[in-house]
Amino acid sequence: MNDEHIEVLISRFPSLSTCREAIMQAYNILRQAYADGHKLLVCGNGGSASDSEHIVGELMKEFKLKREVYKNQADEMKRIDPELGAALAKHLQGALPAISLTGHSSLTTAFMNDSNPELVFAQQVNGYGTPGDVFMGISTSGNSKNVLYAAVAARAKGLKVIGLTGAAPCRLSSLADVCIQVPETETYKIQELHLPVYHCLCMMLEKHFFGK
Repeated sequence: MNDEHIEVLISRFPSLSTCREAIMQAYNILRQAYADGHKLLVCGNGGSASDSEHIVGELMKEFKLKREVYKNQADEMKRIDPELGAALAKHLQGALPAISLTGHSSLTTAFMNDSNPELVFAQQVNGYGTPGDVFMGISTSGNSKNVLYAAVAARAKGLKVIGLTGAAPCRLSSLADVCIQVPETETYKIQELHLPVYHCLCMMLEKHFFGK
């Protein structure tokens, strides 16, 4: 079982012991989605928007381990163009596909201007999401309307939903397949615990797919 990173996480942040099961459930959802060729869509507001981008950065390139592209991919690139393919095979890194919904300024500003701004993440889920993908909504309150709308849209399209929130009761927990509720209620303290949680998830996924 790929749980050594959870043990390290809890040894460093003992209060997160209450989240152990939820973290493992979230990992299993993501691992299965990636094994089946699917992707992660992630969003949040303010500091949680930055966390969304951070998560994508850890998944889409090397984090702690080397991620050489698979041999069949390297061989095909070299077949297509020996010179360019060799450079690609040497420098490309294996990726776990993830998209932050907090960017895409032309799309988001156009949609917010033309329609309901609270539905902007839901619109992106509607466009990017396919059955088997995973949607992760990050909200310190667990009640951010744009995240809730996106979670409903995700479930309707056949995506699994992971919530990352604080300890207070929230609507996102009822919409999510699993909700990781870190044991804090003040925004900045919640955010301080969100980072080690998603780092743990990223390390677990990287170990499973790229560990020797």
